[in-house]
Amino acid sequence: MDAREQAFINVTVPVYNEEQVLAASVAKIAAMLNKCGYRYEIVIANNASTDRTLPLANSIAAESNAVRVLHLEEKGRGRAVKAAWRQSSADILSYMDVDLSTDLAAFPLLIEPLLTGRFDLAVGSRLLDKSLTRRGVKREFISRSYNLLVKAMFRTRFSDAQCGFKAVTRAAAADLLPLVEDDNWFMDSELLILAERLGYRIFDLPVRWVDDPDSRVQLWSTALQDIGGLIRVYRRLHRMTSPSSRLHRRHTAPFSAR
Repeated sequence: MDAREQAFINVTVPVYNEEQVLAASVAKIAAMLNKCGYRYEIVIANNASTDRTLPLANSIAAESNAVRVLHLEEKGRGRAVKAAWRQSSADILSYMDVDLSTDLAAFPLLIEPLLTGRFDLAVGSRLLDKSLTRRGVKREFISRSYNLLVKAMFRTRFSDAQCGFKAVTRAAAADLLPLVEDDNWFMDSELLILAERLGYRIFDLPVRWVDDPDSRVQLWSTALQDIGGLIRVYRRLHRMTSPSSRLHRRHTAPFSAR
């Protein structure tokens, strides 16, 4: 039995007022996972939806042993993803946006490097190959500007901090999630910045991505919150020189101890 057959895969789908697309998206994800032959769970992480998303999610879960629902009373994509990952017993933890803007054909390519132990995190990138991405000029400008800012501030090597298509090993998540403070859209940027600073191996995968015109993301307000998050993490990392800092102790530990 190879690593693919042995591993248990978590796919978390954070949702807020997504009753229109939820059932179809979960069905597509399940079909892809069944085709790949993974043992898996799909977690619908409902964060404070006010429409029929929650009863619909419960109905979907009642029809499949592989689907479960996590309900949170507070909004926040990061909060939903972190809660689902903490509760999961899966070997590989992942999440994807419910609109499935990222082509699901990339999912096996995303998690294979984690299954084989070559990498600790894997991220989809809309910036490695521009020909694979279709989105408006405003979104393209904001995304590229934000990722240039991430690189300038932290000298990171990964290319796209914001793509809603990521995976992490259970071991890496157990170490990193307690360090991630953000509960909203900045959560995965913070996760990646801390992971790279602490020596974790990040696999950068170009993905085919099509903009969702009905996205719940408020571009400018989210961008401002993300910039605030970058400043907070920048200041936090500069405090790593303190011997009492948890990040400092983790960063200076031998890699074999991680």
